Formats: sequence, structure tokens, C-alpha cells
Amino acid sequence: MKTWIIAAAAAGAVLTLGSCATMSEEQCLAGDWSGQGYADGASGLTMSRLGEHAEACMKHGVAPDDAAYRSGWSQGVVSYCTRDRGFEAGRTGSSYAGICPSDLEEDFLPAYRDGQIVYRAEVAVNDARSQVDSLGNRLEELDEKITAKQAEARAEGLTEEQRERIRDRIQEIRRERADTERDWRRAQDAIDDAEEELRDVRWRLRHEYGTW
Repeated sequence: MKTWIIAAAAAGAVLTLGSCATMSEEQCLAGDWSGQGYADGASGLTMSRLGEHAEACMKHGVAPDDAAYRSGWSQGVVSYCTRDRGFEAGRTGSSYAGICPSDLEEDFLPAYRDGQIVYRAEVAVNDARSQVDSLGNRLEELDEKITAKQAEARAEGLTEEQRERIRDRIQEIRRERADTERDWRRAQDAIDDAEEELRDVRWRLRHEYGTW
């Protein structure tokens, strides 16, 4: 098994050249494969992570201890596949790789989905706020353009035709500003709606998971 892992790592080395190593030289030389497996399992990573470690350690002349890693990983999975960890993983937007045994997944997965509900509600709030900020910045830019064009229209030496073109441009900018302001007000309403939804979600789940 070890030979297969090292061969697979060697075959993929060219494709992953320059990518970040999953283990440092010190970690490879320390050889704590049980501890590394536990850490990976407790982080919700799949067993395929061992192949990446094999690649990282290959250049240091170290081969992984497959059995020790698997044993540690299995123990780490038990600590990961809990109700509280499921909720936290979902709430922080972490993906679930399906590593939990069926008996543990019965508690983990519903909590993970509840966490995802919170995560999506929080993302909606942040997106709405970002939209308001973006539109607010655009309003400021348009105000500056209008002011600049008004000053340009008052400049000496312009023909009436030139002034008319500037005035037309000012009207165009003002129309864009009006549209942008309408979008800005809608975005403000979207913030209110998103924040209300987030409050409702937190209220519904507070008895299950406490405050966060």
C-alpha cells in the first residue's frame, strides 16, 4: 500500500509542482502519522489526504505509515462527526466530505444543515451590505462628475453648441444617478429583509445550539 501511495504521488508531482505542501519537512521527519491522521480526520478531511502527505514527504525521503495514519484518522473522524461540530461546519460555510459513519451522521448531518441555514442568512446580510456600499460609492462618483461637468459648462470661450453638449451630458449623468439611487434604496430594503431573516433563524435555532 505504501509503495502504491508513493508511486501515485510521484506520478502527480509534475501536475502539482509549486503547490503548497500539506506537511513540512519537520513534520515528515517526525513521523507522527497517527497524530497527522487524527488531525486530518478531526478537520473533516478524507483519507485521500494521505496521498498528498506522501507527495509532500517524498522529497524528504519519508514514506507514510499507512496503518498508523488510518488508525489516527478513524479516531479523528469520531471527534469530528458530532452534532456541535456539524453545526459549526455548516455555519462557517465549510464543505462536508461525507466522511461520517452512518451512525454518527444521524446527529452530524441535521446539525450541519441547520448551520448552513445560518451561513446562507449571514451571507445574504453581507451581500446586501456590500451592494449598498457599492451603490453608495457610485452615487458619490456621479455627484463628482456632475459637479465637474457644471464647472466645465461655466468655462469661458465655449460655443453655445459645446455648452449644450455638456448640459446634455449632465442630464445623462443625472438620469443614471436617479436610477442608481433607486437601486440603492432597494438595496437598503434588502438589508432590512436579510437582517430580519437572520434574526428569525437565530431565534429558531437558539434552543438547539445556543448563541454564536
